[in-house]
Amino acid sequence: VLLGLASPAVAETPQPTWTLKYSNFVSHYRSNPEHNNNPGLVGIELRRDQWLAGGATFRNSFSQRSHYAYIGRRFDAPNAPVFLKLTGGVLHGYRGEHKRKIPLNDLGVAPAIIPSVGVQKGRFSGELVVLGESALMLTLGHAF
Repeated sequence: VLLGLASPAVAETPQPTWTLKYSNFVSHYRSNPEHNNNPGLVGIELRRDQWLAGGATFRNSFSQRSHYAYIGRRFDAPNAPVFLKLTGGVLHGYRGEHKRKIPLNDLGVAPAIIPSVGVQKGRFSGELVVLGESALMLTLGHAF
C-alpha cells in the first residue's frame, strides 16, 4: 500500500534539466574604453524543480579570464513564459589593479549575488542579468 501511494509522487517528480548558457553582450552603466563588452561567457546549469546549480567562465570587464560557481532558485510565473532567478556563489578572476573592482575580493575569490529576469520558449531561454552596480548582460540558453 505504501509503495502504491509513493509511486505517483515519484513519477511526477520532474527530471533534472541541464542548460548550456552563452553570452557575448554586456552593457556597462558607465562608459569606459577599458571595459570589455564581449565576455564570451559559456556556462552550464543544472535545474531540478526550482533549485539550480551551475558555473560559468567568461572574460570580465577588464578582459581577465574569470569564473562564477553558484547555486540558486528560479521563480516561474504561473501563466506566462517568464521567470525570475536569483543565484549566489563565488566569483574568481579579478586580479592585479582590478582586484578591488568587486567587494570582498581580498583572497582573489569573492561572494556574489546575481539576479536576473528571463523568458523561456520550449528548450530556449534568454535572460537579462544584473551585474551589480556595473552592467547588464544578455544570456541565451539551450536546455537538453
